Amino acid sequence: MSGEALLEIRGLSKHYSAVKAVSAFDVRMESGKIYGLIGTNGAGKTTVINMISGLEKPNSGSILFEGSEISGQAPETIARRGIARTFQNLRLFSTMTVLDNVLVAAQIDRTYSIFSAVIKSPKYRREDMVETTWAMKLLEMLELSQYGAAVSSSLPYGHQRRLEIARALATRPKLLLLDEPAAGMNPQESADLMTIIRRIRDELSITILLIEHDMKVVMGVCEYIYAMTFGEIIDQGAPEDIVKSQKVIEAYLGGASKRANAQ
Repeated sequence: MSGEALLEIRGLSKHYSAVKAVSAFDVRMESGKIYGLIGTNGAGKTTVINMISGLEKPNSGSILFEGSEISGQAPETIARRGIARTFQNLRLFSTMTVLDNVLVAAQIDRTYSIFSAVIKSPKYRREDMVETTWAMKLLEMLELSQYGAAVSSSLPYGHQRRLEIARALATRPKLLLLDEPAAGMNPQESADLMTIIRRIRDELSITILLIEHDMKVVMGVCEYIYAMTFGEIIDQGAPEDIVKSQKVIEAYLGGASKRANAQ
């Protein structure tokens, strides 16, 4: 990787008392690419995402986004700078419609006041039209446009997963963090998700960091992969290199063997 970095993480560490969740973590990501972050359960992947998005503060190290330090900043500040994320567990507004779920996020950069919204001023109407058009475009991209008026909790599970991605995209991010987006999906839903992830990158020109246990999804969409275990990067490279990495194979199979022997 030799282009200009969109995100650069240097020596990132996070510990909870004596437990080291992440240690000496280094990552460099360029614009417009799809990256994967893989590892066994408890490797520290979600902790990394939490620190990038501001939900947790690192104990040491730095996170540079477009060359500026963002580590320790509030989640809303980081979101406004252009980083959005999804979660392992769905966090939709279950009683709101599909369209309204996306519109809530699309209002992150609104400039009209509450009073303007109440009286529906010309400025409010202009921005509302822009937000609605953008939200509908995202629902179409995620193949959810026909469900716009439906209550989000009524959607099939796989569609709810896609809706969470649409809501994250509504903030117009430059970097999208996807935390196990294929979790709970059947094989066809996972295949459809891969197509959608590529379309998001291609049509919106954004960078994607994907955490995922489904290796078919990881190998199918990621262009560069970081492999973790016990809070540290053990290898990195193109998918075809990672799948042959002895360090990665040992970490995965070794972990499986230890679990089998413990049962």
